[in-house]
Amino acid sequence: MYESYWHLKEKPFENTPDPRFIYYSMEHEEALMRLLYAIRERKGGAILTGEYGSGKTIISRVLLQKLEEYRNYKVALIAYPRLDPVEFLEEILYHLGERNLPQGKSGLLHRLEELLHQNMKEGKDTVIIIDEAHLVENLETFEELRLLLNFQLNNRFLLTLVLIGQPELKNKINQLPQFKQRLAVRYHLIHLDKRETRRYIAHRLHIAGNDSFLFTYGATKLIFENSGGAPRAINNFCDMSLLVGFTKQTPKVGKRIVREVISDLEGDFA
Repeated sequence: MYESYWHLKEKPFENTPDPRFIYYSMEHEEALMRLLYAIRERKGGAILTGEYGSGKTIISRVLLQKLEEYRNYKVALIAYPRLDPVEFLEEILYHLGERNLPQGKSGLLHRLEELLHQNMKEGKDTVIIIDEAHLVENLETFEELRLLLNFQLNNRFLLTLVLIGQPELKNKINQLPQFKQRLAVRYHLIHLDKRETRRYIAHRLHIAGNDSFLFTYGATKLIFENSGGAPRAINNFCDMSLLVGFTKQTPKVGKRIVREVISDLEGDFA
């Protein structure tokens, strides 16, 4: 709607996990590198936590893209984890390409073990990524996930399990010391600082086709102060600010527009 006015090829601030738009702050780059290290070195388990809207999901999609490019991984990405243990096994097998699912937990485990050995013989490592893992509802399910790491040879794990979720995920894992010990790689993602927020906005505008900075310094300062540096909140403020700037036909997005947008988005519904 506003793209042509701002000379953009597409909307720059959509809240979708499009890997093209990822901004590599030092923290985001380290988070990705740690997850890749856990997978390449077959560390068994890894955990990435971060506040709501900090960019965890887009990191999971970039991770998935990179693993697909390497071509020697079989990956199951579970994006809806409110499942009981049997449903989890079914979902994992389905995303690993299995369509004729056996009945019962025992049959599912046997088939998963066969698939892990088959992948290994074909020169492929198996990776299971669970996004929004804090939504797993009971500790029994986490215990079942831990037991998946028992699929191993004398010198290597047959799969790598990656958990991604909000900070409460750490509290749940802390109640399972045996599982916690299996998570050899851990990282907590923090929000962007003021300078990175401005760079983040410029980066997404560049990817969308405009290298002119469309926000005044005061506008980006307000966006940072009211978003706390959370990429999802930054996206919401910037997207609506570009829309309001378009309707008002302003040459740039200034503080007045951002204040109006913040008031609209942060206020309670009438």
